[in-house]
Amino acid sequence: MSMKKNYVVETIRKAQMVQLLAQGKRIDGRSLDQTRPITIETGLIQKANGSARVTLGNTQVIAGVKIATGTPFPDTPDKGLLVVNAEILPMASPYAEAGPPSEEAIELARVVDRGIRESEMVDLKKLCLVPGKSVVTVFVDCNVMNVDGNLFDATSYAVVSALRTSKMKKYVVKDEKAEATDEWIPVPVERTPVSITLARIGEKMVVDPSAEEEAAMDMRITITTDDEGHICASQKGEASTITPAQVLESADTSIRLGKEIRNNIVEATE
Repeated sequence: MSMKKNYVVETIRKAQMVQLLAQGKRIDGRSLDQTRPITIETGLIQKANGSARVTLGNTQVIAGVKIATGTPFPDTPDKGLLVVNAEILPMASPYAEAGPPSEEAIELARVVDRGIRESEMVDLKKLCLVPGKSVVTVFVDCNVMNVDGNLFDATSYAVVSALRTSKMKKYVVKDEKAEATDEWIPVPVERTPVSITLARIGEKMVVDPSAEEEAAMDMRITITTDDEGHICASQKGEASTITPAQVLESADTSIRLGKEIRNNIVEATE
């Protein structure tokens, strides 16, 4: 399809979406605040310390946890490390390419990492072995297997589910040297953060945008809340501005839906 024809098709499609949204409907039949079905599977990767696969509609993400020891950052000598990486596999989307992480993958990892870190999901102080010298490092690698919109939430749910089911060796410290024992213990998870992404199409905000809706959106916002309903992090995408009323609407929706999805994650990972 030529660029001109593609532009015409997208313009007509967006006009159709805007017309439906004005009636409180979406192109796929969902209501404005309805997410697609979520499926969570854990324990898929035997050699990982924890793993999870999340399917959100047709979007699919796998997260794997690997735990090692390392040196703490100079400004946080008494805290362990948590690192989230993301990669969009070439087979996941016609627009994904092999090679170094794309800008989209880098943004994806940063947004997911920020929501989990700011919620203090993992008690990093409990991962400190020898202050200033040795800590436990938790690496979470995410692979996007299929792209059909809203990678932020699907990836976040996969990371949270993988961490909630992760195990690590218990360490003992003697003469400021940490040694791993044969005992396995859970990663010190304290909270279950949940991100909710909304997109604005026309004047309406929709939850969990599909790939088709993302192509028509002019603004996106992702808000992460913790178990108490407190907002831990937020990230706005696209160049368009957002009104104070839309921020408040998005926050209220994120708190309400976050509670429902959190129950699903907890149930699937217990």
